[in-house]
Amino acid sequence: MLIRSMAPQVICADEIGTVGDSEIIKEAFCSGTKGVFTAHGLNFEDILKNPILKDLIENELIEKIIILDNKNEKGKIKDIYELVEKNYKKAE
Repeated sequence: MLIRSMAPQVICADEIGTVGDSEIIKEAFCSGTKGVFTAHGLNFEDILKNPILKDLIENELIEKIIILDNKNEKGKIKDIYELVEKNYKKAE
């Protein structure tokens, strides 16, 4: 109800990964709201092992996936994947 009544342009959430998170994200996107979210995963393949994240990816609700280095240079961008023509491609 908050998304519908307040009509935010962007919502942010840390560590998504539950069915409830997914449903809220889907409803927000249907209302025209964009989002910035974090989730745990070592790489793109690891992220696809999470059924909630996989569903959001397969439904093309995630435009960009940024993988951060968690070993050598914590927080530094390791890889970026972008949704291009219904497929995720590693950015150059």
